[in-house]
Amino acid sequence: MIANLYLLALPAVKLTVETGQNPAQFSTLLQILILLTVLSVAPAILLMLTSFTRLVVVFSILRHALGLQQTPPNQVLISLALFLTFFIMSPVLKEAYTKAIQPYLKKEIDEKTLFERASAPFKEFMLKNTREKDLALFIKLKGEERPKSKDEVSLLTLIPAFMISELKTAFQIGFLLYVPFLVIDIVVSSVLISMGVLMLPPMMISLPLKLLLFVLVDGWNLLIISLVKSFY
Repeated sequence: MIANLYLLALPAVKLTVETGQNPAQFSTLLQILILLTVLSVAPAILLMLTSFTRLVVVFSILRHALGLQQTPPNQVLISLALFLTFFIMSPVLKEAYTKAIQPYLKKEIDEKTLFERASAPFKEFMLKNTREKDLALFIKLKGEERPKSKDEVSLLTLIPAFMISELKTAFQIGFLLYVPFLVIDIVVSSVLISMGVLMLPPMMISLPLKLLLFVLVDGWNLLIISLVKSFY
């Protein structure tokens, strides 16, 4: 049996790098490299250029405001934020695909034009949701001259300004979410202290009340509507 295994012929695998015979082969290789690069940095692009940051931060703050540590789980919140991001960014993605990717696949434009056309709708989206104060801060830190138009704003300056603006907006929304639940915690604590019930944790009483309030006002519906409309 062992002797037969030694006599068994195994296929040989060779990896070689050959010189492209024509420009078409080089173009195909370049497309594969671009695709692999985009896939490797896709999570960073998702965080930097879309509405994902604001959504996931607000959902996390909501969970803490309700007093729930691991419910809903992180996977559920991230999945919800991801699909809402695709919903909100669908016009931007459609414009980028129509004006950039389709012409490139038809070989009507080159890679430089592809990048310019694909980044244009994302740039417009970020400018619309970026505070002038944050943008001016990064322009000053980079030592650039004040841009005369939106087209002169570089992506390297716009992206961090956009992320800072998204974090501030998410914290503002989170503060408004915290207020009603904080009032419930204060009222429950005051009632228990006035009754002399000191051994019962206030969280055991306030948590069901907060969940009941959130369900009665259809909290998820109101929150999603507010978040989606905040980008338009």
